[in-house]
Amino acid sequence: MTIKWVKVDPLVMNGEPFCYGTRLSVRNILEMRRNGLTPDEMLGDNPELRQVGIAEAFRFAAEDRQRYEDFFGPDGSLEGPGFTNAQIERLPEDLRSHPVIAGSRPGPTSTT
Repeated sequence: MTIKWVKVDPLVMNGEPFCYGTRLSVRNILEMRRNGLTPDEMLGDNPELRQVGIAEAFRFAAEDRQRYEDFFGPDGSLEGPGFTNAQIERLPEDLRSHPVIAGSRPGPTSTT
């Protein structure tokens, strides 16, 4: 059985795209990344998540850039930390080369 890691169902979460097996929307995942959480930190805070689910959320956002435009910088990358090279090697082949999975743009900085 192949799992569709990002689902859209009008009867679940008001139709907001969400990660399979969680109550986390793609927007929630992107907000965590923009706020500086690494994929490992996301997994630590949300044990129901999987690395591939996070990566698929990033890819889903890239494929619907208009919907998630607030999370992309002028250079087209997602704001905040992405996967490390070691983590990328453990992802399925079709996700490894996607440009929004890796890389990092600084998220908001603390002014305290």
